[in-house]
Amino acid sequence: MSDTGTRLRPQTVTKVARPRLHKVILLNDDFTPRDFVVMVLKAEFRLGAGQARRVMITAHMKGACVVSVYPRDVAETKAARATDAGRAKGHPLTFTTEPEE
Repeated sequence: MSDTGTRLRPQTVTKVARPRLHKVILLNDDFTPRDFVVMVLKAEFRLGAGQARRVMITAHMKGACVVSVYPRDVAETKAARATDAGRAKGHPLTFTTEPEE
């Protein structure tokens, strides 16, 4: 028997960084009807009626409310679509995004 040594190479593990998440924020305005805001929250963000109403009231009372958190491209798309839905009906409804801390 020959004494040949085999050495194992160390395996390199590649870690994939998770995408940075962004918050979708509903901004309060005093002109958009509350029922319309609830309808947009239910349609675009798939919130239940109770949750949508709580988000709307929080934004009304505090000036803004985080609706949900998504990867950047999804957050920007949802915010734009929800804002556009308000603009299409003539309301100043506004959603913005910002990076999560």
